[in-house]
Amino acid sequence: MQIDLNGKLALVTGATGQLGRVIALTLARCGADMVLHYKQNEKKALELQQLIEQEGHWALPVQADITDMASVEAMARQVKSVRKAPEIIIDCAVSQYKWLPLLEQDISCYEDQFRSCVMQNVLMAKAFIPDMIERAYGRFIGINTECAMQCLPTQSAYVSGKRGMDGVLRVLAREVGEHGITVNQVAPGWTISDNDREQGTERNPAYEAHTALKRRGTDQEIANVVAFLASDLASFITGVYLPVCGGYVMPAI
Repeated sequence: MQIDLNGKLALVTGATGQLGRVIALTLARCGADMVLHYKQNEKKALELQQLIEQEGHWALPVQADITDMASVEAMARQVKSVRKAPEIIIDCAVSQYKWLPLLEQDISCYEDQFRSCVMQNVLMAKAFIPDMIERAYGRFIGINTECAMQCLPTQSAYVSGKRGMDGVLRVLAREVGEHGITVNQVAPGWTISDNDREQGTERNPAYEAHTALKRRGTDQEIANVVAFLASDLASFITGVYLPVCGGYVMPAI
């Protein structure tokens, strides 16, 4: 069996980020045409578009603020005006901030994570799932994190947003499943990215000691799971929070 996304249009938010661009390239290599969301880094979005087009696939960079309803709606209109409504949505955009103990963390960080984790998924669902319902088919995938289960010191703002995201997407899975739409979450561990490769920081023995596989995963390993869930091979999987973290966290029954 092969992951076949030919004929599908996928939209990746945060496509210019370290993980987002690997996910976008992987989906394209599985046959999908791509919508590449970015907020500020137009240069990186255009570079990614060129890479995808060189491999024979269509790609469209689009700018939007995924925490603002009007901006997300404008993005949806732009995409549908030049192509069609995407069958696959990957919510990968993140908001960076300084992690601190709860008593030292500024309140604005919690509000920021609520907007970027919870509201991103709410707004993207409102903008794109009605078209999935109309065609009776769709894949909606949110990128969560192992931190949502770890709940370690300094993670409180991030965990608050990602746990809220988890609740929203589990409810959404139940609400839209009858329309042939699956809703799932991929929860990466501390992943090796191009930044690590460039800086020589791939190894971290302290972290690796907590994983069952005794290593860190790679961005490509995360993207492979996203591609699987986006494909028809995963047609009977929905409502899942799937850690891809080498066994650092293991949901229990």
